[in-house]
Amino acid sequence: QVQLVESGGGLVQAGGSLRLSCAASGMIVSVNAMGWYRQAPGRQRELVAGISSRDTTNYADSLKGRFTISRDSAKNTVSLQMNSLKPEDTAVYYCNADVTTRGSRGEYWGQGTQVTVSS
Repeated sequence: QVQLVESGGGLVQAGGSLRLSCAASGMIVSVNAMGWYRQAPGRQRELVAGISSRDTTNYADSLKGRFTISRDSAKNTVSLQMNSLKPEDTAVYYCNADVTTRGSRGEYWGQGTQVTVSS
């Protein structure tokens, strides 16, 4: 079994910054791609940013330049630095990871962390 635990959400004023972190633990052989998604009320979950096992990154077009994803493969962690936050960034942010365990490979999700940006 694999657990993803997020931290770092909270309330921030527009223009501020937050850093989200996510740690994967459990019966892990390797962590492949990792990423962050978000879901605002009444909207579908959407990709924020992803990072491959080789540190190749991709971002939602609307977030390029404000958000930065990074990972520490030795610790099985992924982070999301969010700058110049806007009220429309308010959402629950979810960590996602493609993980190989002993005998299987699957996609796992964290429980989500709330980010609220006030105007």
